[in-house]
Amino acid sequence: MTLIDICKWYASISGIVACFMVSLDLGRRITGWGFVLFVTSSIAWITGAYLSDDEPLLTQNLVLICINCFGVFRYLIRKRAPQHGG
Repeated sequence: MTLIDICKWYASISGIVACFMVSLDLGRRITGWGFVLFVTSSIAWITGAYLSDDEPLLTQNLVLICINCFGVFRYLIRKRAPQHGG
């Protein structure tokens, strides 16, 4: 198995697990860690795409890593604003 294969298989499996974690909606912490896993998946896709000269996949995951980092920020780093009842 080549480095490209390892990157792409890790990216695929971790992306599936991350998607499942986010879709379960078990709370901010689990969702946030799902986004962390999405970030690692994007890094693996970017690496595999770069090594195999797959520009569309590289472009997609450069965008997705930004979205996933925002998810990490939103669910694990940012403090929730106080809820105001009305």
